[in-house]
Amino acid sequence: MKIVVSYINSIYDSYKTIQKIDECSAAYGIHVDLMDGLYVPNKNFEIRWLPSLFKNTTKPLDIHLMTNKPTKYFNTLFSLKPECIYIHPHTESDPVLVFKYLQEYGIKPGLVINPQESISEFSEYFPYVKRVLLMSVTPGAGGQTFLENTPERLTELKKWQAKYAFEIFIDGGINSDTIKLVSTADGVVSGSFVCKSTDFNSQIVKLKNNLKIK
Repeated sequence: MKIVVSYINSIYDSYKTIQKIDECSAAYGIHVDLMDGLYVPNKNFEIRWLPSLFKNTTKPLDIHLMTNKPTKYFNTLFSLKPECIYIHPHTESDPVLVFKYLQEYGIKPGLVINPQESISEFSEYFPYVKRVLLMSVTPGAGGQTFLENTPERLTELKKWQAKYAFEIFIDGGINSDTIKLVSTADGVVSGSFVCKSTDFNSQIVKLKNNLKIK
């Protein structure tokens, strides 16, 4: 399992937080939540800031676009050379075309499934994606409590994974207790648990406890 750290909630400013994650030997990568204030109520930062924020990072980036019409951000995002870009399929008129476009540019296409959405309704897109981000909180705000039905939903999603071989990442409320409930996922995104600490590495080691995590 891979641990990707989301920097949206931190005791440090954005530049310092990103630097600390990037220097952290325990984390696999950095997770970027981009919220436009339209798809979700909150807005976190302007996309024009991203190249300067991430210009010196070395860890893989994955980007979660909580935005309407996410493709309008692609030119800027591609300059960051992210490993994966996640979209919410309902935000684009032709999600399959978007997934194919990302694949052509060497970026893993990802889709997001919200807690209130059924997993089966996205099955038509599973052949075209490399990762599925299963939300274990309602997207749009950090520090939420892990939803207790997530392990059951993960079990359901893994049945689709067996057919289509995409990766499954869990995002929301991940801490040293809840990570044990989703140990069969390929990765997790942890934000507040890591970034609201002064010792990022120590928190990630806690997440890795008793689990086989890269």
